[in-house]
Amino acid sequence: MFEYIIKAIIPIIIILIVTYGVVKNVKVYECFIEGAKEGLGICLRIFPYLLAMLIAINVFRASGAMDFLISIIKPGVDKVGVPPEVVPLVMMKPLSGSGAVGVFTDVVKQYGPDTFVGICASIIMGSTETIFYTLAVYFGAVKIKKIRHTLWVALLVDMCAVLIAVNVARFLI
Repeated sequence: MFEYIIKAIIPIIIILIVTYGVVKNVKVYECFIEGAKEGLGICLRIFPYLLAMLIAINVFRASGAMDFLISIIKPGVDKVGVPPEVVPLVMMKPLSGSGAVGVFTDVVKQYGPDTFVGICASIIMGSTETIFYTLAVYFGAVKIKKIRHTLWVALLVDMCAVLIAVNVARFLI
């Protein structure tokens, strides 16, 4: 029974919204079309920022700069206690969500989901953000160009999340 409710939750929400709109004498279809037009306009405004960010990430990865940066950082993360196996994930997550999912999948396939490295990677995936994507999309949408303080604070919080993820994974194992 619960399974049917889970599958029907979205249609139920849609029906409730439409019913509420009709009861309040709102032109539901016209409001939907107006919202879709606004959404399309937002998509067109943020597309150049999103495209530039995706191209930059792919160039960064394809050039080998990501591997070079990881090799430089690995000795430092060993001292802090972060497993070197999750360093590529830590580096990729702020840049690209889909790239991070690919790295995460490789980590889980290689080390297993129930290992220290697998649990650590899982917590990192759930507790960190795709910082550069978020900044590009949201700040680009409202035309904010000075992001330096936001970027540094976001990176600091991301590193704190990684350190906490490692300690939580140690506690769970």
